[in-house]
Amino acid sequence: MEIIQQVLFAVVLIAGVGFFAKNVKTLRRNIKLGKDVDVSDNKPVRWRNMMRIALGQTKMVVRPIPGLLHIIVYVGFIIINIEVLEIVIDGLLGTHRIFAPLGALYNFLIGSFEILAFLVIIAVVVFWIRRNIIRIQRFIKPEMQGWPKKDGNMILYIEFVLMLLFLTMNASDFQLQQMNVEHYTQAGSFPISQFISPFFDGMSATTLILIERTTWWLHIIGILCFLNYLYYSKHLHILLAFPNTYYGKTTPKGQFANLESVTNEVKLMMDPSADPFAAPADDVDAAPEKFGASDVSDLSWVQLLNSYTCTECGRCTSECPANQTGKKLSPRKIMMDTRDRLEEVGKNIDANKGEFKDDGKQLLGDYITNEEIWACTSCNACVEACPVSIDPLSIIMDMRQYLVMEKSAAPTELNNMMGNIENNGAPWPFNQMDRLNWTEEK
Repeated sequence: MEIIQQVLFAVVLIAGVGFFAKNVKTLRRNIKLGKDVDVSDNKPVRWRNMMRIALGQTKMVVRPIPGLLHIIVYVGFIIINIEVLEIVIDGLLGTHRIFAPLGALYNFLIGSFEILAFLVIIAVVVFWIRRNIIRIQRFIKPEMQGWPKKDGNMILYIEFVLMLLFLTMNASDFQLQQMNVEHYTQAGSFPISQFISPFFDGMSATTLILIERTTWWLHIIGILCFLNYLYYSKHLHILLAFPNTYYGKTTPKGQFANLESVTNEVKLMMDPSADPFAAPADDVDAAPEKFGASDVSDLSWVQLLNSYTCTECGRCTSECPANQTGKKLSPRKIMMDTRDRLEEVGKNIDANKGEFKDDGKQLLGDYITNEEIWACTSCNACVEACPVSIDPLSIIMDMRQYLVMEKSAAPTELNNMMGNIENNGAPWPFNQMDRLNWTEEK
């Protein structure tokens, strides 16, 4: 019977890990649909950013209450995985609490796990109240209706149940230890579950073993299910926050990238000895096939990684001055729309045996409107607010570039300004000869 349980556990574990590996492969494929970009610079800065922002959670605590609660859940998630390691080894070898010989250290670890599990339950309840009863403004924006709201609550329910299963498992195990039942050796410290164990008083050893085994199985299966649910959830940031902060922007936030082809053209115009009609020296100087971005394939793979990393916390949107003044723009929606379109493109590729078939849609227009794009003030407030170094502004600017350079679809005011610069050398509608007349005014 014990061998059958070990084989069954191995099958469940392989299935869970295998499905997760398949999701990771799909995720990587989708991200690589983006254009290549060189992110090999400033490696020491990138490592510091990852350690400080992703591991240290420094940007989370800017808002103390949710920051502290998030750190509790985050630390609980990381540390309790040590307990999961023990469950996996026990399941494969048919042992029970294999790390018990660690003695006092083991008691400390189990006690710490229980305290963290209890704190996670408290944090999860507070998060649920903030989302569903207090209804904090950033959680009830239009883009958070439907699946995003259900997903946020689903994660809280899963975490609550997983922690409750863990404590119930320990409570029944503790009771069995007190009864000196064979196989349940005296091991571990149970500062929380010892208060749950009195509910099991009077139960037979057989019933307690059934409870302990059932919660043990449900706990590990729940963790494997949660692992595979991540791909479909905003909680994918648990895994992607580290690479995303590493590959985040290291140049000043106000510095925008220039198109090399445009830069070379300007240099050519400013060089009196250059022949403006000469053919480009090589392909590097040639104009790109397309200016800016209208679909996910026009974005860089770092921008696509950003979209999958979005936590949907809404800090970017709550800080956005355009959104605060009633404009349609929501930086969070920009990232969610990018991810949704990328997922749609990925499913299209899967359905057509690895090849994308034109579906008549694109990110700009079908997901993100021109009104949203032009509402942005390019102030970088969203970039500064993001706790995992996501850059919604870069996507907005690429789409603006497409509208201006490919479609000539800029707002009238901007077209007038660009026309004045071209004709008068300044954004104002004055003749070049009259530009300095103001200096003569008294």
